[in-house]
Formats: sequence, structure tokens, C-alpha cells
Amino acid sequence: MPAENGKAPAVKLSLPLEYQQDLFSELRSEDELVILARGLGLLRLVTNLLHSYDVVGNNLIVVVGADERENGWIGEALAEHAALSRAPLARGLSQVNTDMMSVGTREKMYSQGGIFSITSRILVVDLLSKLLNPETITGLVVLHSERIVATSLEAFIIRIYRQLNKQGFLKAFSDNPEPFTTGFAPLATMMRNLFLRKPSLWPRFHVTVAKSLEGRKQAEVIELEVPMTESMRDIQNAILECVEVSISELKKAGTELELDDWTLDSALHKSFDVIIRRQLDPVWHRVSYRTRQIVNDLTVLRSILHALLTYDAVSFLKYLDTILAAHQPPPGSNRQSQSPWLFLDAANTIFETAKRRVYAGQANDADIPGATADLSDTLRPILEEQPKWALLAEILQEIERDVYFNPTIRDNSNGTIMIMCSDQGTCRQIREYLETMDVKQEKPDDDENGSGDAADIQPSANFMMRRKLRHYLRWKRDFAKVSASLFSENQKALEGFTDQRSANGLRGKGPPNKRRRIRGGSTAAAGAGRPINGSLQIAEERASQVDKLMADIQPDEADEKQKEEVVVDLLEDMEDFFELYEMNDLVVVHPYDGDMDEHLLEEVRPRYVIMFEPDAAFIRRVEVYRSSHNGQGVRVYFMYYGGSVEEQRYLSTVRKEKDAFTRLIKEKGNMAVTLTLDGKGPDDPQEQFLRTVNTRIAGGGRLAATAEPPRVVVDVREFRSSLPSLLHGRSMVVIPCMLTVGDYVLSPTICIERKSVSDLISSFKNGRLFNQVETMFLHYKHPMLLIEFDQNKSFTLDPFAEHSNAIATATNPSDLQSRLVLLTLAFPRLKVVWSSSPYQTAEIFEELKKNQEEPDPIKAVQIGLNAGEDPNDQSFNQTPHDMLRAVPGITSKNMNRITLEVDNILEVSNLDEERLNELIGKEAGRQVYRFFNRSVFDE
Repeated sequence: MPAENGKAPAVKLSLPLEYQQDLFSELRSEDELVILARGLGLLRLVTNLLHSYDVVGNNLIVVVGADERENGWIGEALAEHAALSRAPLARGLSQVNTDMMSVGTREKMYSQGGIFSITSRILVVDLLSKLLNPETITGLVVLHSERIVATSLEAFIIRIYRQLNKQGFLKAFSDNPEPFTTGFAPLATMMRNLFLRKPSLWPRFHVTVAKSLEGRKQAEVIELEVPMTESMRDIQNAILECVEVSISELKKAGTELELDDWTLDSALHKSFDVIIRRQLDPVWHRVSYRTRQIVNDLTVLRSILHALLTYDAVSFLKYLDTILAAHQPPPGSNRQSQSPWLFLDAANTIFETAKRRVYAGQANDADIPGATADLSDTLRPILEEQPKWALLAEILQEIERDVYFNPTIRDNSNGTIMIMCSDQGTCRQIREYLETMDVKQEKPDDDENGSGDAADIQPSANFMMRRKLRHYLRWKRDFAKVSASLFSENQKALEGFTDQRSANGLRGKGPPNKRRRIRGGSTAAAGAGRPINGSLQIAEERASQVDKLMADIQPDEADEKQKEEVVVDLLEDMEDFFELYEMNDLVVVHPYDGDMDEHLLEEVRPRYVIMFEPDAAFIRRVEVYRSSHNGQGVRVYFMYYGGSVEEQRYLSTVRKEKDAFTRLIKEKGNMAVTLTLDGKGPDDPQEQFLRTVNTRIAGGGRLAATAEPPRVVVDVREFRSSLPSLLHGRSMVVIPCMLTVGDYVLSPTICIERKSVSDLISSFKNGRLFNQVETMFLHYKHPMLLIEFDQNKSFTLDPFAEHSNAIATATNPSDLQSRLVLLTLAFPRLKVVWSSSPYQTAEIFEELKKNQEEPDPIKAVQIGLNAGEDPNDQSFNQTPHDMLRAVPGITSKNMNRITLEVDNILEVSNLDEERLNELIGKEAGRQVYRFFNRSVFDE
């Protein structure tokens, strides 16, 4: 398909379907926002569009919002297109994704032109500093436009681009329609943020899409409903009961909130956490501890629900053990800190049934009156298999028969079998099952019963499950030691700050009038002692029972013959151990990976696809793949657990996407057309959310400001926040610089250090704030500390009380307010500015700048540096710094030495004691070495 530009050479595109060609023609002719249903090949469309501009050779196109994997896809696709089109002028994709690339290098790259994928923080700095002149940009391609909000960096970039470049094109893309349907007129709001007028909607039920995918070349799909086992169904019902009870408890606690979305169906999706948290954030400080706990519990319960359908029985029991240990309250706390769902009967069902799936036998049976000694030591392995495994083996046998009777492939596919599942963990599980399902276990009674031959034919996971059970029993023994060690550490820490004498006197005695409940159900368990904190205890198996169970599942000769899994392979002697397989012999097990799956289908060209778990987007990718290739047949086996949350979640996802497109189509029909899209002026669409209306003259300050636009020098690290964007929206000139002192310089005398509340707490914890304030006083007449709150949260410190308590010590006050008082006592002239949101901060800055001289950027950069020092050398990653400060032996004095000598924390942890002694001294070196080399099993 030739490009529309007459001067350009003929361009070969890979858009075989009608809807793809229509979309491409639309995009070449006008600017628009494209919202495409998942799985319909968004990245393929983007790469073909970029290639059509790339072949000309004299364009400068910027891609915004692409992640690392997408950059890899786009770069590879552009190189492939350039080779097929034989375009000598095509440049391919250049990535600018790190600060380490020097300013000079970036400037040279931009001057040469091409297609660039630039991270938002680097791009906004380069645009403001004119390193990349917006007027020279041919066009902007924005991916993941559903993430763009009024205060995001991407919206800031688009506004700068549109203010200075009216001719360049602007294309925005999204394959996630749900975010466009929340709030008031969401599509119109998004169009204003993107400075676009036309939305283009392409759902799966679009006439052209349906016509393209539902023709003669449909894929052969076999739908297989797998029934869950009885125990799996019991656990699922119990988990759903816990979720339902938790939601009803939330509704009781939050009567003033919007509760329409708080349903069991919504709770199955990850977005439910975001919905609840968004509603509770403004009143989070008024929400009870119990309600906060329930919000966290819903996430845990959903993860258990996911694990039930994806983990094997042994791994699921192991996961439940870790959850129970994590929910045990620390020593000294009371029962109220326990998660409420753990006290439900349904929770007891979850833990007991999960254990019965792995092994059976009554724990502590010897203590039951009338129990015999033989019965007390009987724990037998059950090792329930996932129902999908047997069906997977059956499908593979069917495929094998199909290949045997039809050995010649009549189309261009490879004959490869591709198994798709949700994550890497499931991939490992399937691979292990396929490797071991034909291993024959030696059974002494096989010959007697005469059933050995029949048993040999059936694939089984018995070998794999026995191996997992052995690992589990060893892990549980070690896990108990680690838990005991960690809790003893907690106890020591607790005793260091508070008097535990009264608690020690009560320990071991249950509250006299409180109902007790201990997991396990046996008489002996119910009579066991209970800690003062009311923690839950499962009736543990005795050591003799575990030892006998371990003896029953010891490796036999078949186990010994199996090779251990290779964790690390140095790839030495490759020619002796490695060879290339024929594609027809391959079974590829791969997790779903978004748009990368399309790439995978094109590379592998499978004849058979087994979908181990349902995924709507992947089904569409198979449809697109089959419809795009005339001579390639594909058979899809679609597996799902009938009557499970897996099926419910899949149907709910499809319904939500369809409802979202329906709403968008309706809003598009009623949407007003925005006429002013130049990014400035009184009719600017951004003016409303930026709140730039200000009628105060303030003694001629406004008239003085119009002579020269007000300037603000901003530290480049501050562009992670939305404040620079809002300052720019108030017609201030934002000058990005690498500042050593302060974050914002408003005038030669006013310097401001901005802190969010969480950043303020961490700065107090590591003492960084006192140093920052001290350096500001050395160089500026009016230093200020700005404490900025989130716009969507309450304007109070109460929600952060639980975080600020973490900075308490025996000698220092525990709360944030006391720390602030100490700071003002140490620096009486320090002005503290409180702001409820970035919007208010922008207004405060505007007021502070009135009748003030403009700052000098060069002088602001030089302040705080020694003679001849480069400001870029002062920037260190703050998170590893904070982690290193927490290590015993590391002080503010020896911190800089380690930072300059050692590259990262991994390297610090691997240093020997002699090297550490050289760097930071003997005593500190010994402490650091012991910290990193201490075993968690030590008492």
C-alpha cells in the first residue's frame, strides 16, 4: 500500500485485514484518538503507521508512553519493515530512556531526525530547555492514552507541543476502554487533555471488524468445560463467603460512600481495590482500623481464590501457611489486630480442606480417648491433582493421534503445539507435569492385583506431587524455625521500648471468659493454651506422624532416574548438550503477554493452541492471526473450570468491555466539539482544571508580571510530580535545572524544599531534612519548607500516623507533629508552607512571586557546589540510600565513602569483612558484615 505522500517511495505494509486498512487510512488523513478492543493488534497498527513516516527519512517523530517491551517490539518491527520495503532512508527506532545519556548526545540525535521513544520525564525537560525544539517535531504518537490525566507528565508534554507547534500531527492510542467511562463526560475530558477533536472507536462488534474476523477463515475452537473437584468447590465457596461477609462489613462501616460497585462480582477483579481505596482515601483517617484491615483482607482473599485454581494442592497449602503466619499479630498485641475473616467458619473450611487435599489422618489422634497407638501415627498422602492436568494429557494424546493419521501438514503452519497460561508459575507447573506424567511409580501390590498395565497407560502427576510434598515437609520444618526466630526478634524489640512485666505474667493463660477457637477441630487442640494476643493456632501434626509420612514418600528408583531441574546454566559446552529441535516436535509453554502474544503467534506459527486458562484478548489475537494468513490452519482448545470464578471473571471482563464501548459510542454521539486547541489563550480547554482565573491585581503586581513572564527554576527530579505542569499552566516559564540546594527557586532570595507527607516522614527518619534546611539557610535569605498533600486525600496528618510511628525511638518523639516542632526550634526563621494540593501550591507560588525579582538559573545551579564541581555528579538514587542507612554500622559519615566506592547494595552485601574494614572502619565493618551474613535460622 503506497504512502499518501507523493515524494515518498512505495511502502510495504503488513495490514491484511479490512479494518486495519481503514484505520490506517483514517490515521494518515487526520489526528484522532483511537480506542481499539483488546487483542485486535494495536501495536501492529502503530508500527505500520510509524514505518510510513520513517521511509521518508526527514521526519522527527516522538513516541510517548511506550514501555520497554513495546519499544523492543516497535524497534524490531520497524527494522523488518525497512528491510522488506528496501527503504534506504529509514532510520528505525532510537530509545532515550536514561539520564545517563549526556545532553550533547541527545541534542545530536534529535538534530539528525528519526523516530524516538523517550521517557516522559526526560522528554518534558528536553522540551522546556529547548534541547528538543517542539517546532522541529513532525508528530507525536501517544500510547496508553487511558493513563493520561490533566496533571500527568504526558498531558504536560502535549500542551508544550501544541503551544509551540500547530502544524505537527498528534495521534493517540488505547486498547483499554474501561477507564474512559468513569466520571462525568470522561471521553470529552480525555479529548481536552489530548488536544484532539475526533475519537475513533473500534470494538469487537464493529461491523468492519466482525466482517474481517468472521469470514471463511475462522479458527477451529474446541471449548472444554472442566469440572472442579469437590474439595476445590468447597474451598471456593468458603472463600466467596469470606469475601461476601467482608464486603457487607465494609458497607456497614461506610454508609456515606457510593456502594453500587461494592458487589461480589466486582470483587473478583483487581480494579476493585482501586475503587474502594479511591472512595475511602478522603476519609481514610476517620476509617476504623477494622475497616482498613478488611480492605487489605479482600486483596488477600482474591489472591487465595486465584491460587486455588492455578497452584497445585501442595503449593496451595504452602501458600495458606504463609498467609496464616503473616496474619499472626506481633507479641503484645490483642485479638482485635487479627483479620476478621480468619474467625469465620468458612476460613476453617479453607484451611482444613486444603490440608485434606494433600494428606489425610487426624492430627494428635493419640490424645483422643479410645484412639489406638497405630491410628495415631497414620498420615497418608492424598495428593489431589488439578483436574485440568488429566484433560491436558488427553488433549496431547488426541493431537498425537491426529498427527499420526495426518502426517503431512497441508498448510504453512509448523505443527507446533502452543500451551498458553496466565503466568510463569503456571508455565513451570505445566512443564514439570509434562516431563513427569509418564514416570511409573513402583507399587508393591501391582503384580498381585494384576492392574499394573492399565495403570501404566494413564498419565499421572503422582511423581511430581510426591516430590512437592517432600519439599513441603522440609520447608515447613525450616519455616517454623524462621517464624520462631522472627517473632523472638519482635519480642526483644518490644521489650526494649515498653515494660512487658504485666504481659509476661499473663502469658500462657487464656482470658477466663472469652470464647476460644483454634483451627484443627480436635479435642486436644481446643484444650490447648492460647497466647494473650488471641492468635490462631492450627493443630500441628506430631514429629512421629510427619516422619512416617516422609518415609512413605521417599524417592524410589524411578525418582532417582529423573534429573534435577537446572536452575542456572552457564551454557558451557553448548555443542555437546544442545541442539535445535524440529518445529514439529516442539511443545511451547508460554504465559499471556499482551501484544507480545501476536508476535509469538507469527514467530511460532502453531498448528495447535491449548488455552490452559481463558483470556478474551488472546482469542481475538488467534482470530486476527487466522484471518491474516490464508494458508495456515489452527485448532484452539479452550479450557476453563465450569462454575468457577475463572469462568465468571472471564465473562465479566467481556461484558465490562462491551458496556464500556456502548457508553463511549453514546457519549461520542452527544459530545460537543472543542474548537480551541492551541494550548493557550482565554478559551484554552486546560484553563478550567488549572484554575488560572485570578482577578487580584495586588498593587500592580500583575501589570509588572506581564512585562516579563514569571520564571521558576525547578530541579529536574521534581518532574515526577504534577506541580511543574500546573506552574506552566499558570503562564510561568519553567526552567529545569540540576539543583543542589532546594527544589524550587522563585527569586534570588526565596528557595523552597517541597515534601509530600510520605517523603517528609522518610526525610525525618534518615535525618536528610535537617541537612537540606541547613544548606538553604547558608545560601538564601528566605528558605521555605513546603508540605504538600494529595488532592484526593484529606488535608490532615492523621492518615499518616501509622507511618510516622515507624520513626519512633526510645529517646525521640513518635509523632510527625513533634518532629516538625523540633525542626522549627532548630531553625526559627524557617517558614513552613502547608498546601492541600498541587493546585493550591501553584496559587501560593504565584502569590509569593509578586513584586519579586526573577531568579538566575545559572546562579541557582552553582549554589551548593564546590569550585569546578559538576552538578550531575551530585545525583544519587535516594531509595538505595535510604535502604543502606537502615543497615547497622552505616552512619552519615561513612555513607558517602561507600556510595562512591561501591556501585549498588548487592555489591555491598557481597563484600568481605576485610574490604568493609578498609572502607568504614573495623567496628562498623564488622556490624555491616554480620548483618548481611546472618542466617535467619539462627536463634
